[in-house]
Amino acid sequence: MEMVVAKNLVKVFPTPSGKEKRAVDGLSFVVGQGQIYGLLGPNGAGKTTTLRMLSGLMVPTSGTATLAGFDVSSEPFDVKRILGFLTANTGLYQRLTARELLVYFAELHQLDREAANSRADELIRWLGIGDFAELRCGALSTGQKQRVNIARALIADPPVLIMDEPTLGLDVMSNRIILEYIMRERDQGKSIILSTHYLDEAETMCDRIGLLHDGRLIAEGDIEALRAKAGEDRLSNIFLKLIHADEIVGAALR
Repeated sequence: MEMVVAKNLVKVFPTPSGKEKRAVDGLSFVVGQGQIYGLLGPNGAGKTTTLRMLSGLMVPTSGTATLAGFDVSSEPFDVKRILGFLTANTGLYQRLTARELLVYFAELHQLDREAANSRADELIRWLGIGDFAELRCGALSTGQKQRVNIARALIADPPVLIMDEPTLGLDVMSNRIILEYIMRERDQGKSIILSTHYLDEAETMCDRIGLLHDGRLIAEGDIEALRAKAGEDRLSNIFLKLIHADEIVGAALR
């Protein structure tokens, strides 16, 4: 079942010079149910812009996107109901405890108080939040905050997850907890878009990978297909080979 469908997405931004910048240029891909799709590329490739368009936070210049059949432009509230969206810089309410924050967001999703508390307790247990669940969010470490952020994104048990740099800056233990939970969600049938600069993680976790460069999808497929296309084994080398990085670096040094 196709849960995320992007068709010819384009996003154009004005620049101070008066010229237009095409941050995303004709991007199309599909994510099936129970898949992790890695949307990978260097800074400025168009990843975050794409994820914001898919979540309904940014309107495409042209093209369409649907999540679970809902159009992100014409049905934004339906999209938000079935989507969990996590970014590395998502803020938390600093004066609420972790538990209070999760219950608050559960109630925003129209869970009653009993169901909200039950779901919060479930996520606190699964994500190892118990030791700091009663601390205010402002007192938490980076890794603790990120676990709470993931719980917040999952509080309504959405069928589609968008995760933008979910392990950025985390310690080894927090990193492992989060990655194992992402794979657990995939195994339970969730459709997940993962954007990360940690290519080793993507290589082991993703069912399919799309490589973005200058707003365009330059290659797509499972890791074996990408290895065959580039003649390289590691994902980092595959990407460098496909964007002709040696030529780019050579030209910059001349």
